[in-house]
Amino acid sequence: MTTPQAVPGRNDDMPRSAGDGRERVRAVSRAASALAGRIGRRVGWAALAALLLPACTILPKAEPVDVYLLPSAASVAAPVGKAAQAAPWSLRIARPAAGVHLSGQRIVVVPGDNRVSVYKGAGWSDPAPVLVRDRLLEAFRADGRIAALSSDDRQLQADLELDSDLRAFHSEYRDGHPEAVLRLDARLVHTATRRIVASHSFEQRVPATDAAVPAVVQAFGSAGDRLAAEVVEWTVREGAGQAGGPR
Repeated sequence: MTTPQAVPGRNDDMPRSAGDGRERVRAVSRAASALAGRIGRRVGWAALAALLLPACTILPKAEPVDVYLLPSAASVAAPVGKAAQAAPWSLRIARPAAGVHLSGQRIVVVPGDNRVSVYKGAGWSDPAPVLVRDRLLEAFRADGRIAALSSDDRQLQADLELDSDLRAFHSEYRDGHPEAVLRLDARLVHTATRRIVASHSFEQRVPATDAAVPAVVQAFGSAGDRLAAEVVEWTVREGAGQAGGPR
C-alpha cells in the first residue's frame, strides 16, 4: 500500500470550525456594503446635479421694479414772526401703525369692489409708514414752530409724542380715474403719563392727471404735503393749548 501524499497549499491536518466560515461571510458582506454605498453616493450626487442644472434655467426671473421716492413740493417757509417763537416743548414723531397691506413697499391700488392690488413693477423707496413719518418730520422742520424735534428711530426724551394709525395710503379708482388717498388717525400723547391729550383724523384725496404710475406717484406726493401741513397746524395748536405746553 502507498502512503497518501499531502497536496501542497492545503493543511488537511487542521480542522476548520463553522465560526471561521461565518466570519469570512460577514467580512465579505461588509466590504460589499461599503462598495455599494460609495457607488450609490456617487450615483446619487450625479442624479441630483442632473436634476438641478435644468431647474436653474426654468426658475422665474425676479420682476424688475421701478423704485419711487415720495415727491414733495418746495419747502414752505415758516409763518412770518412765528419761526422765532419756537414752542417751549419738544415733540417726538412716531412711525404710524399700519395693516399688512400698507406695511410694505409696493404701491397699493384699490381698483374697485373692495379688491386690493399693487402696481406691477413699481414700489416705494421705503415702507409707507416710514414715508409718512418722514414727510411729517420734514413738514415740522420746515414750519419751524417746534424746534425740538425727533423721531422714534432715536427714542430721545420728548414732552409730547405724535402717535398715529395709517388707515389709507393707496390709489383708488373713482369713475375710472385714479386718485391718491391718505388717511391718518393721529394722537398727541404726553410721554410722561402716556395720556392722550388730543386726537384727530386727517384725510386727503388728490386725483392723478392720468393712470400712469408716475402720475399716480405725483398725486401721492401732493396728498402727503397737504396732510402733513394739516397735521403740523393741529399739533402746534393742541400742544400750545396744554397751558403753554405739556405738563
